Amino acid sequence: MGQPVVHFEIIGTDPAKLRGYYGDLFGWEFATGDAATEAVSEPGDYGFVHGGTDGDVTGIPGGVGGGEGYERRVLFYVGVPDVEAALRKAESLGGTRRMGPERAPGDDLVVGHFTDPEGNLIGVAGTA
Repeated sequence: MGQPVVHFEIIGTDPAKLRGYYGDLFGWEFATGDAATEAVSEPGDYGFVHGGTDGDVTGIPGGVGGGEGYERRVLFYVGVPDVEAALRKAESLGGTRRMGPERAPGDDLVVGHFTDPEGNLIGVAGTA
């Protein structure tokens, strides 16, 4: 496999309600805080879901956030060594940059978004 999916997001206008829904549906537990950037979620209203291995189940980390005025979406992030280079390559292949690269405050995490040639929103994540 090439570069792996490293994170997922579910974004909506009522993050607390979404966290309740997915918590009840899948048994997810959330640690609420700030997203990597306010372009993803209102400050303090991003619920992190921890990945890892639980018995026979392995999962990736994710988050549920957003807020009033945020575009509803489900998004996955692919881990890349260089977010800017990945966004440029996506553009050169017919995609469109939508965000980034943006660095998380006080962290080495860098994220970006692009749409593929059919308009699907995809995220890329790496370190600074």
